[in-house]
Amino acid sequence: MTIKVGVLGAQGRVGQAVVAGVTAADDLELVAQIDRDDTLQTLIDAQVDVIVDFTTPNVVMDNLEFCLTHGIHCVVGTTGFTPERLTQVEAWATSNNTNCLIAPNFAISAVLTMQFAKQAARFFDSAEVVEYHHPNKLDAPSGTALRMGEVIADALGRDLKQCAVYGREGHTGPCDPSTIGFATVRAGDIVGDHTALFATDGERVEITHKASSRMTFAAGAVRAAVWVNGKTGLYDMQDVLGLKNS
Repeated sequence: MTIKVGVLGAQGRVGQAVVAGVTAADDLELVAQIDRDDTLQTLIDAQVDVIVDFTTPNVVMDNLEFCLTHGIHCVVGTTGFTPERLTQVEAWATSNNTNCLIAPNFAISAVLTMQFAKQAARFFDSAEVVEYHHPNKLDAPSGTALRMGEVIADALGRDLKQCAVYGREGHTGPCDPSTIGFATVRAGDIVGDHTALFATDGERVEITHKASSRMTFAAGAVRAAVWVNGKTGLYDMQDVLGLKNS
């Protein structure tokens, strides 16, 4: 059965890649492209089964409420989700027998990088996260970097809100090894690089994911759109790859 897909944020950098990916997929049919000033009613008129949302944090919740309450499954790459937002999205999904999959990064190797970081974290004294993007990226640190920090903090039994350090300047004194530092670089045409750095006396390990094309995000989103159809609840890419309990 062909799955009918609508893309929200279709004119954005990643949105255009998703449009191309959906168009090329054998089991998906692109039936709607939504961007600024377009009405979400178009999704109903086109009988969309699944939407892929790469919009902005200020509109994504309205998009999800509309779609989930109208029986449309959602795949979301937009960032800015707080625990409160996730709880609300899950409530919309479960009460309407729909499904929402949210991921800060759909690249398969990025998901695996976080899994490797989770395994490495407990063996080292210090952990840092470094991310690189093009200058037009709107958020810092990136959603992927924050998720990487959460994975590391969870593995160490810490709360990222309490141990994160976003930049260092001046005479800071000795670094508290229980903190997780974030460094942000904006330059050139970098699509997205993320490194989890772990160190102890005499050695360090750097686990890095580098994206050279936005099509890698599109490929993951297409895979998620096929997986998400027909399920109910709130999921992420670890569910898609079967990594949740590993």
